Amino acid sequence: MESTLFMRAPAISSDRERELLVFIKDSKITISNLELLNLAFTHRSFANETSDSVDNNERLEFLGDSVLGMCVADWLFRNFPAKAEGDFSKIKSVVVSEDSLAMIARQLSVDKYLLLGKGEEFTGGRDKKALLADCMEALFAACYLDSGFEAAKSFVMLYLEQQIQAVLDDDYHRDYKTSLQEYMQKRWRKVPSYTLVRKTGPEHDFTFFVEVDVNGQVFGPASGANKKQAEQMAAKLAYDQLVKPNKD
Repeated sequence: MESTLFMRAPAISSDRERELLVFIKDSKITISNLELLNLAFTHRSFANETSDSVDNNERLEFLGDSVLGMCVADWLFRNFPAKAEGDFSKIKSVVVSEDSLAMIARQLSVDKYLLLGKGEEFTGGRDKKALLADCMEALFAACYLDSGFEAAKSFVMLYLEQQIQAVLDDDYHRDYKTSLQEYMQKRWRKVPSYTLVRKTGPEHDFTFFVEVDVNGQVFGPASGANKKQAEQMAAKLAYDQLVKPNKD
């Protein structure tokens, strides 16, 4: 890593090197500096607990936030010449959100590569949206520092373009449970009721099935890798049938 960056990455074992190379291949990120990539996965809890003197990914996250915003703004400006600034702002606010970035992080299995301290690991840090989203921003910065803006933009838009299209199709909601609850409270002054119907599969890989009751009308069951995800999918079923038609 260039000394001018003033960042110290954790040491990379042969096993860790193989893991990072797998991530590069699977994610299609353009980066040759494995120390920089490893630092992007380094949470402050790991840096605080290790006996070595290392930095964490927070400075990369800071830079990555701006890299992300610039990449998306540049892409929108070039691809939608007829859209107004207000449209750009609406689209950008959704696709660079914590929910959007965490969704991409899970798609890339970022949780498997994170370096966490024992306390953060114990409290479920690998599944925290904020932590996953922050790591994605750090990865964008690492790509930018290593390979330049165009490489970073290609990496960002490889995953953000599908999010933009979802916004344009009016089929992207950051939180279906919240949207459905707001609809119910406004219309009936009630909240949805979720029921875990069953779970299947081996203990380490359950699939959860959930139904949602909306003022006496039941939707589902919908499935997910965990209970919260299944509830979101059940809420989406109800939202698509009850709320979305009234918005069209």
